[in-house]
Amino acid sequence: MLVLLFHLGNNRYAVKCERVREISPMVNLQPLPHAPDCFAGLFHYRGLVIPVVDLGSLIHGKACQRRLSTRIIVVDYARGENFPPMVGMLAEKVIEAKRKSEDSFVPTRVHIDDAPFLSRVMMERNDAIHLLDLELLPASLSFLEDMQDPAEDALNI
Repeated sequence: MLVLLFHLGNNRYAVKCERVREISPMVNLQPLPHAPDCFAGLFHYRGLVIPVVDLGSLIHGKACQRRLSTRIIVVDYARGENFPPMVGMLAEKVIEAKRKSEDSFVPTRVHIDDAPFLSRVMMERNDAIHLLDLELLPASLSFLEDMQDPAEDALNI
């Protein structure tokens, strides 16, 4: 399988490329008042306004550092009618995609309630690469579940 590799601090992560739509350079994000800490802001992407989640804040409690290699990974997210079609994920050192065997990622055998999306890992030269499961990520982003297109809201008045 083809995976996109990135860092959050000193830790390495991967995400399957099958749901990655694009890797965008870092842009100014528009914040929302009262949003959770892991919500980095909104950005205009190909005619859509999409939410961006700071993976550093979500996973480690520390926002991603702004580097030249910090990127927004745009992934397909649609889970139903009232969900955003895509989500941006802010990550550091987004620099390569590699082929890895599906079998090389093994279960961690550790269940973490706040991070069920981190259930598989592979070891490479004494370094762990955690596979971020995009199917399980939405459970940790419940604040996105009720986002609707404002144009649809105007029609429902």
